[in-house]
Amino acid sequence: MGDKPTIAISHLGCEKNRIDTEHMLGMLVEAGYGVDTNEELADYVIVNTCSFIEAARQESVRTLVELAEANKKIVITGCMAQHFQEQLLEELPEAVAVVGTGDYHKIVNVIERVEQGERVKQVSIEPTYIADETTPRYRTTTEGVAYLRVAEGCDYRCAFCIIPHLRGNQRSRTIESIVAEAEQLVSQGVKEIILISQITTNYGLDIYGKPKLAELLRALGKVDIPWIRMHYAYPTGLTPDVIAAIQETPNVLPYLDLPLQHSHPDILRAMNRPWQGRVNDGIIDRIKTALPTAVLRTTFIVGFPGETSEHFEHLLEFVGRHEFDHVGVFTFSSEEGTPAYKLPNQLPQEVMDDRRYQLMELQQPISQKKNQQEVGKIVDVLIEQENPESGELIGRSGRFSPEVDGLVYVKGQAKLGTIVPIAIHHADTYDLYGQVVNN
Repeated sequence: MGDKPTIAISHLGCEKNRIDTEHMLGMLVEAGYGVDTNEELADYVIVNTCSFIEAARQESVRTLVELAEANKKIVITGCMAQHFQEQLLEELPEAVAVVGTGDYHKIVNVIERVEQGERVKQVSIEPTYIADETTPRYRTTTEGVAYLRVAEGCDYRCAFCIIPHLRGNQRSRTIESIVAEAEQLVSQGVKEIILISQITTNYGLDIYGKPKLAELLRALGKVDIPWIRMHYAYPTGLTPDVIAAIQETPNVLPYLDLPLQHSHPDILRAMNRPWQGRVNDGIIDRIKTALPTAVLRTTFIVGFPGETSEHFEHLLEFVGRHEFDHVGVFTFSSEEGTPAYKLPNQLPQEVMDDRRYQLMELQQPISQKKNQQEVGKIVDVLIEQENPESGELIGRSGRFSPEVDGLVYVKGQAKLGTIVPIAIHHADTYDLYGQVVNN
């Protein structure tokens, strides 16, 4: 092992990218490479990049330039490598390899080839690979939580989104493969599994001929894990069967991340959203009736080309009426290679920023009210961090997903990576505060 180079990985982007990072780490460790968190000490730095929107690309470029200035040998992986392979090799002489989103499982071979003096371009035109439970993995999340990818890629072609171009069409794993990985994660002490894909409600459509999310949830219900959380549930895919599976499977959290993007039918049609403007009050009301304890998170894009002040007012009313627990708001990012890039009536950035501010301002008292409803309750909290100076613990309740929602600040004693009952005594707009309940 002594003669093998040491490798650091700089991870950028989403949780799907994080899983790719974890698999690369796992494969490198298994092949005998030293993996170091300190980029300065490493012989190679793998930068797993994001290319979803302009801001993400800027962050990726900043990271690459800093490493290049430090004379690091850089292996560029992820969405930006898929997107700009030729430009990256041209403009960054320090880049010794680019590896596409469907090729990260070849990372050991790529490093071996680089070591022999080759400058490697390993990018499949159409990504088709998806890792399974047999692929080595070295987790980078806190010990109590893990992401579990149920499918990769996307069959939808939303006008603003470049993901299908970067990650290919949807390809699902089998129920058996997902359950097997869930069992492995449980054996490592994981208490919360977060199911991810682009469109989790479409899970299984490509391999079973119809969506099989309800069957998957019921199968995972037999796994000895306290919390299963779903990300990216398209409202039209929340069929009575899926809702029944959530109701009947005790370890599936009634937490729904609905990427609605807008409320107005004209804008949804212009976005080429899969339900073409059918996101209406009826769908949201049906979900709330069937799952009265559900926590609803959503994201919206403001400033899509052609969005008038009337369209935006419609969105404000929609958000005010439905009182979502958590809302993320993004301004439209015009991405070359997407249909929306060429649309007329692009809005000035200051108009988009103002609309984002207005929508967030509308949501804040709603979030505050939802959090306030937790005060006086005893809730289960997964303890994830400890402040070494104050001894204060930090965790999340079932209402909060990692990194996108709030936190629970806890006084008292509890082990990291365990779920403990916490008496909530205070709340603000985003976070909760409480005390360990000693039985």
